[in-house]
Amino acid sequence: MKKFVKIVVSILLVLVIALAAIPFLFQDKLVALVKETINNNVNAKVEFSDANLSLLKNFPKASVELKNVTVTNFAPFEGDTLVYSENIQIKLKITEIFKSANSQLNVQSFAIDNSLVNIMIDENGNTNYDIAKKDVNVTSDTTEETEQASSSNFKLSLNSYEVTKATIKYTDKKGNMNLVLSDFNHSGSGDFSQKTTELDTKTTTSVLFERGETKLINNQHLDLNAILALDLENSKYAFLKNEAHINQLPLTFDGYVQLNKDESQDVNINFKTPSSDFKNFLALIPEEYAKNISDVKTSGDFSVIGKIEGKVTEKTIPTIDVSITSNNASFKYPSLPKSVNNIHIDTQIKNTSGNVDDTYVSINRLVFNIDENKFSGNAKISNLTKNPYINTTINGKIDLSHINKVYPLELENELSGIINANLTSKFDIDAVQNNKYERIKNSGKLEITDFLFSGKEMANPLKINSAKVDFAPSKISLTNFDAITGTSDLKATGTINNLLGFILSDKNLQGTFNLNSDSFKVSDFMTTDTTTESDKPKEEETVKTDKPKENLKIPAFLDCVVNANAKEVFYDNLKLENVKGTLIIKDQKATLKDVNGGMFGGNIALNGAVDTKPEKSVFDVDMGIKSFNISDSFKNIELFKMLSPIATVLQGKLNTDINLSGSLKDDFTPNLASVSGKALAEILATNVEPKNSKALSLLDQNLGFVDLKKLDLKDIKTNLSFENGKVNVKPFKLKYQDIDIEVAGSHSFDQLMNYNATFNVPAKYLGSEVTGLLSKLDSKDQNVSVPVTANFSGSFTNPTVKTDLNSAVSNLTSQLIQKQKNSLIDKAVGGLLGGNKDTKSSATGDDKKENTVDKVKGALDGLFGKKKKKKDE
Repeated sequence: MKKFVKIVVSILLVLVIALAAIPFLFQDKLVALVKETINNNVNAKVEFSDANLSLLKNFPKASVELKNVTVTNFAPFEGDTLVYSENIQIKLKITEIFKSANSQLNVQSFAIDNSLVNIMIDENGNTNYDIAKKDVNVTSDTTEETEQASSSNFKLSLNSYEVTKATIKYTDKKGNMNLVLSDFNHSGSGDFSQKTTELDTKTTTSVLFERGETKLINNQHLDLNAILALDLENSKYAFLKNEAHINQLPLTFDGYVQLNKDESQDVNINFKTPSSDFKNFLALIPEEYAKNISDVKTSGDFSVIGKIEGKVTEKTIPTIDVSITSNNASFKYPSLPKSVNNIHIDTQIKNTSGNVDDTYVSINRLVFNIDENKFSGNAKISNLTKNPYINTTINGKIDLSHINKVYPLELENELSGIINANLTSKFDIDAVQNNKYERIKNSGKLEITDFLFSGKEMANPLKINSAKVDFAPSKISLTNFDAITGTSDLKATGTINNLLGFILSDKNLQGTFNLNSDSFKVSDFMTTDTTTESDKPKEEETVKTDKPKENLKIPAFLDCVVNANAKEVFYDNLKLENVKGTLIIKDQKATLKDVNGGMFGGNIALNGAVDTKPEKSVFDVDMGIKSFNISDSFKNIELFKMLSPIATVLQGKLNTDINLSGSLKDDFTPNLASVSGKALAEILATNVEPKNSKALSLLDQNLGFVDLKKLDLKDIKTNLSFENGKVNVKPFKLKYQDIDIEVAGSHSFDQLMNYNATFNVPAKYLGSEVTGLLSKLDSKDQNVSVPVTANFSGSFTNPTVKTDLNSAVSNLTSQLIQKQKNSLIDKAVGGLLGGNKDTKSSATGDDKKENTVDKVKGALDGLFGKKKKKKDE
C-alpha cells in the first residue's frame, strides 16, 4: 500500500511538472499558430506584444492570453488602427493547441478587455472593416485546389464570449455621420457548434450619434438583455425574450433579422413600452437629469409604439413607423413646490418609402402649463440624414425661475426672467452653421423681461430689464434692450445676424449694435480664467495652498460691431467722459476705432486693438492727447509714470502722440517690461515744483545760481522711444534767463536713470573770484560762458546728482588769468615801443622812461599777485 501511494504521488508530480513545462515547450509554436491562423484569414497586419500559454490556470482547459493586440489596416486605410485590445484571453481544450492552422479550432470561451474598435467609411465609400480574405476561384490544377482548400477549411467553434470596457467608433465620412458606443460591455453564451442555438446576451453602453455638427443622440444610456434564436445555417436571428432600457425607459422587442446571400438583410422588429404610465416619459430623460422618478406623482399616459420592417440594402432601409403620445398628463416631484400640467404630446418618426432621405420627425403637438403660463409648439424635421430642415412654430410664456421649481435641475448659473414668444421659423442646419441667411425665414417677436443670467463667460450677472426682438424674413432686429451688469448700464438697438446659430450651433453672436450708457465700467465685461498655483513652493505659501490666478479675457462668443456713446467710462482707476467711437469685437479681440473722450481736463483719441486670445494678452494702440493736466495724468496713469517719472514736478498741460505695443498682465494692465513704441511730447507747463523730486532738489542745492522754479518751459518738445523696459529721451532744450540748458538720457521702467543736463552758464554767475577776474578784462572779453554738466544717476527715489561746477570754475579761472596776463603784457609792450603820447604832459625824456618802467613793473606785480604798497610808502 505504501508503495502504491508513492507511485500515485510520483505520477501526479510528473503530471504537474509536465503541465507546468509544456507551455514553455510549446510557447513558440503557440505564438506561431495564433499569428498564422489570424493572418491567413485577414487582409490586415495583426501584432501583439506577448502571448502566454497556461495549462494550470484553468485546468483541465488550456488558456491563451494575448497582450496589446493591434490590427492595422492595409491601403486605402494603411497605418490606421482598426482594433486595439489591451488583453485577449482564450480558453480551449489542451488538445486544440496541437492542431494545424487549417483545422477547426474549438474555443470554449474568449474575453476581450479594454479595447477600441475604429470603423471607418471614407469619402469614396471604402470601408476599413472588410478585412476577411476572399476564396480564390477553383481551377483544374490539383495543386491550386489543394491550396484553396488549405486556406478555406478553417472553422471556429465557440461556447461563450465577453467584451468589457470597450469603445466602438463608427465614422461615415461619406454620409457625414458619427456613432460612438462608449463604455461598451457585452457578453453572450450558447453552443455555436450547432446549426441552431439560443444565444443569451447582455449589453450596456452609452450612445452618441451625430449628423454633421448636430447631436441627434447625446450619450443616452442603453441596457439590453436579450435571448436570440440563432439559425446559423440560414443566417436568421430572432428575438425570443428581451427587454431594453433607453435611459430608464423600458421597451420590449419581438421580430427577427435575416441575412441574405446577396448581402442584404430582411428586418422585422416591433417594440413598445410595456405600460402607458407617464413615468415612462420621465424615464426617457438621462438619469443624471431626471434623478429618482420612483416617488414622482404622475397622471395621464405616455407610450412609445414602433415598427421597423423591410429590406436593408446599399440603397434602401426598412420602413419606420414610431408613435410617441401623451394625453392630459402631469407630474410633480415631491420635493419641489410646483408641477407641470396639461401635457399633450403627439410625435411621429416615419419613413414610408425605404429611402433613407425620406425619414422625418413630426411633432404635431407639444403643450404644457406651469402655473398659469401656457406653452405650445409644433415642428417638423425632415431630410434628417443629410441637411435637416426644420419648420417650427412656438407660442407661449415661460417663467425661467420656475424651471428648477418643477424639475430637479442643478443649475450651475443663476437664471430667471419671463420669455414671451410668438414666432415661426423655417431653416436648414447648413444655413445656420454657415450663415446663409437667405435660407432662414423668421417671423414674429420675442420679448424678455426681468431676465437674470450668470455664467463662466460673464464677469457679473447680466440683468435684462426689458428686451424685444422682432423677427422678419430678412433680418432679426433688436428694437429694445435695457440691461445692467455690475455697475454698468446698457441701452441698445441693432440687428442680429445669427441668433439661431448662437442658440442652436454654438456659433458666435454676430450683429451690429448702437450702445448708449450713462456709466460703463470695462471690468464689468471681462471674464476670468481661473487656474490654481498648485506647484507653488511650500515656503512661499501663506494661508492658502491653492491660490486662484485670474486672467481677464474678452468673451469668445462675441462677434459684433458696437457704436458706443457713453457719458462715463471707467477703466481701472481712470475715468473718461463723453466717450464716442466704434468697438469691433471678434475672436477675443477688441479693436478701437475713432474713439474720443475727455480726460484729465483735456481730450484723448484712441485707435488700436487688444487681443486676449493668446495665453498672454497683447495690445497695440495709438493715442493722441491734447491739453492733459500733467499732474493728474502722471499721478494716475502707471504707464505715464514709467515713461517720465520726473514729469510729476510739472504744473501745466501736455500734448502728445504715443504709439504703444506690448503684452498685458493678468489684471489687464500693461506689462511695462514688454512695452515698445515712441512718443512726441509737447509740454505746456507754467512752473516747476523741485520739492516734488529728490533729483531736482539735489540739483537745486548744487547749482546755487539757478532757481528751477523760474525755468522757461514754453513750447518744450521732445521725442521718446521705449523698448526692452527702457525709455530713451532725445536731446531737448530749456532756458533759464540767459542760461541755455540741454537735457538727454534714458531711464528704465524699474526707475534707474542716467541723464545729463548741460547748462551753458555765463561766467558772471560763477562767484566773486571769477567776476573779479572778469572786471580786469576788456568789456569785449567779459561775455564768457562755460558748460556745466549735471549727471543724474541711481533711482528716482534714491538719486545721485553730480556736477562738474568746481572743475568748470577752476578751468575758467585759469583761462581768465591767462587772458589777463596776455592783456597786461600787450599793454606793457605797447607802451615800451612808444605808445600814444600824452599831449597834456611836458615831462622830459628821463621822466618818460621812468613812467614806462613803473607801468611794466606794476603789471607784472599784478600778474604774479604781489601786494601793492601803501600810498604813503
